[in-house]
Amino acid sequence: MKNKTRNLVVAVLATVSLGVSLGVQAADAVQSLRGRAVSAQELDPGKYTVEKDHVPSAREYVQQPPLIPHKIDGYAVTTNFNKCMDCHSWTRYRETGATKVSLTHFKDRDGKELSNISPRRYFCNQCHVPQTDAQPLVENTFKKAEGLR
Repeated sequence: MKNKTRNLVVAVLATVSLGVSLGVQAADAVQSLRGRAVSAQELDPGKYTVEKDHVPSAREYVQQPPLIPHKIDGYAVTTNFNKCMDCHSWTRYRETGATKVSLTHFKDRDGKELSNISPRRYFCNQCHVPQTDAQPLVENTFKKAEGLR
């Protein structure tokens, strides 16, 4: 029995150390969607600063999710709690001065209105991100949508 336990421990440790070494190699081999190698320094979140609280930024194209105009460090969004709703819910937005959650967030995928936020819209950071001072990783020629000028 002792040999089986020892062998199991050795196998687990070998697997963990292999996974760690593969993870380090994978991090060094990050590429942009256009195939350019991206350095670990460019991906370092500590390199960029989130802008201090400010008015919401202008949108660049139709249906663009608004950027978050404040820091969200430490905001918890779990299946049981969404910190964003402390300010952005329909019951609190006036008192907090925050933008209220859009009506589109209260519809399911079939367009049926719900009494609470749709589960597919509940995790805010799927679409909304804080504004930072990060420069684009690759050159682009994006132009604002004509309808928004």
